[in-house]
Parts: sequence; structure tokens; C-alpha cells
Amino acid sequence: MVYGFMALFAALIVAADQVTKYLVVMNIPLYARVPAIPGLIHWTYVQNTGAAFSSFEGMRWLFVVIFAVFTGLIIWEFSKKRWPLTMFERWCITAIYAGGLGNILDRVRLGYVVDMIETEFISFPVFNVADCFITCGCAALLLHLIFFNRDFWKDGKA
Repeated sequence: MVYGFMALFAALIVAADQVTKYLVVMNIPLYARVPAIPGLIHWTYVQNTGAAFSSFEGMRWLFVVIFAVFTGLIIWEFSKKRWPLTMFERWCITAIYAGGLGNILDRVRLGYVVDMIETEFISFPVFNVADCFITCGCAALLLHLIFFNRDFWKDGKA
């Protein structure tokens, strides 16, 4: 039952990501800046062929392979429950996966990822909704593993 809700959560994340990307592509010219919250955020349509900070630019095959491996690991873990992960940590992994799926859909379909959120208050690369879920999911997962899941760090020899 819980995994059904996780699948729904992932589908909603991918849908939100794809809808925002579609709206930006249809309404904002490439590299144009449209104020969303003056002084804080602009909508800026950018086509990113790389990963974070445009690293590994043009290596679409690498992203597809990494995502396929990540998919296999998640299916294995969620079906076998090998690692001592809490339910919260599994929700974090679901958010990370859904964000990755949103971006991989762009890479396979378009050859690039549509980015559109630009912060004005800090110099940071343009990002998208999927990136937000990947980043927040990773941060929450790591913090929870470090501070709240002692079982994860046991080596099993005790």
C-alpha cells in the first residue's frame, strides 16, 4: 500500500516537472528572463545538455546508463529491503528518483534538460522542479541517515 503511494508521489513530481517545463518552453523565449518574484526569482528558459553546473556536457549516454543502474538498485532495494532504511528515507529516495526521471525524460526526448528557475539573490545556475526534488531529497536523506538512522551505519559484525 505504501509503495503505491510512493509511486503516486513520484508520478506527481514528474508531472509537476514536465508541466512547468512545457509552460516555460511554450511561453518564454530561449534565454529570456521573466520576473517571478522581483528581487528573488526569475523564469529563465535554458537548455542544459550537461548535469549540475553544466558538467559532463553532451554525454547523454552516461546519464541514461547511470539512471538505468539507479533504477535497478531502487527496484532491488524496494523489493528485497536489504538495507536498514526507514520509511522516511525511502520517501526521500522516491523524490530523488522522480526528479531524475523528470530530467532523463527531457534528455532522451529532447537531447537536453529544460531549466527555468533562476535565483536573483544568489549567483547559482538555472535549475528546474526536478532538480529541487533531487537536491532536497538528497539533503533530507543524508541528514536523516547521519542523525537518525544508526542501524544504517552498523557493519553487521556485532
